Amino acid sequence: MDIKDLLRPTIKALKPYSSARDEFQGATDNMVFLDANENPFENGVNRYPDPLQRELKSLWSELKGVSVENIMFGNGSDEVLDLIYRAFCEPNQDNVITLPPTYGMYEVLANLNAIVIKKVNLDNNFQPKVDEILSTVDKNSKLLFICSPNNPSGNSFYSEAITRLVSEFKGIVVIDEAYIDFSKEESWVSRLNNFPNLIVTQTVSKAYAMAGIRLGICYASAEIISVLNAIKPPYNINELTQKKALELLNVKGLAEKQITDILLEREKLIDALKSIDFISKIYPTDANFVLVKVDDANKRYNQLIEKGIVIRNRTTQPGCENTLRLTVGTADENEILVKAFLLISKS
Repeated sequence: MDIKDLLRPTIKALKPYSSARDEFQGATDNMVFLDANENPFENGVNRYPDPLQRELKSLWSELKGVSVENIMFGNGSDEVLDLIYRAFCEPNQDNVITLPPTYGMYEVLANLNAIVIKKVNLDNNFQPKVDEILSTVDKNSKLLFICSPNNPSGNSFYSEAITRLVSEFKGIVVIDEAYIDFSKEESWVSRLNNFPNLIVTQTVSKAYAMAGIRLGICYASAEIISVLNAIKPPYNINELTQKKALELLNVKGLAEKQITDILLEREKLIDALKSIDFISKIYPTDANFVLVKVDDANKRYNQLIEKGIVIRNRTTQPGCENTLRLTVGTADENEILVKAFLLISKS
């Protein structure tokens, strides 16, 4: 597979914008910068940020054991996904495939980019129907989105199914691993070298407790990363985001401890939910949330709102009738949720 054959013609012919910080990359000590029309009065944010986030990327590369040339950062994972659309999908011509129920932004971005979206619903166990997916593909199918662990169901997809899809799909396969840190499954990042058409996305929003800074991660071949770097906005990751990410990532063991705590609380929450009489099913989860089936999702959602608790009602999603998605909170927050459920069940 030649990735260049999948790119839009306009992207292949694109001459990337060269910012001031792109053009000068030498030593910065004792240099006077008069190249970017910045305000010269120092306050910590008067200069443009590093357009390639070199310091942050180096740290992330070390933490994850992935080469810098295989990493790109986005302003949240949503920017990464949008850039993938822009690179590979010709508006009003190409199509992408999604597997509902799944993350809603895949469809939103398809609509924004004037791309046809083909949907192949997951089976009753929230697993991909591989044969049906592959039979849906046509010559204009450019992207296949796989969310594993899946949102909103929480389960991971079978490795054998993903392997077959990545091997047989003739376009780009995007595996969204926003919740991978809560799973025992191995990240597909370790298999980038085996599949030139594979892109893996992750985020610091969940396991790393940095949803507020908007930082998404893209892993792919150096060839794909170079294309995405060429079309991204020049300063897409602001200085404050880079500094905060560096600060928190350098706190040794912080993320690992929080992940451990969340996993422990997840199991305690699941055990407690088994005693709620209107919950008929608790779905297996590899994420930091639990999907449950109830007797009347709209009713139970509103009852929780009245008690000051906000969860997610997923009843309108395919295969998710009368389901609620519960994020795993702190021990105190989970206790408040369970007590509210018990009170509701007795009323």
